[in-house]
Amino acid sequence: MPDKTEALRALELIRESGFFHDADWTMAHEIAQAHEGEPVFDAIHAMLHRLEGDTSNAAYWDRRAGTNFGRHGPDAELKKLEEMVRGI
Repeated sequence: MPDKTEALRALELIRESGFFHDADWTMAHEIAQAHEGEPVFDAIHAMLHRLEGDTSNAAYWDRRAGTNFGRHGPDAELKKLEEMVRGI
């Protein structure tokens, strides 16, 4: 079962980063990588790469996660990811 606490921490770090590539982004990325193969973390991984402008890598992680939340901007994507985590 995915670690809900870790997922929520990664999402909080993304929020704290202001959607920019900084130390909080890096820590969120490390959390996502540590849980590779768990759909919620793969979806978080997709968002992180979308935020850095790496859309092809984001698409790869979206395919792995079975998600596509990035169409309506980072605020909407973060909200969808929070809903996904709450459903764990």
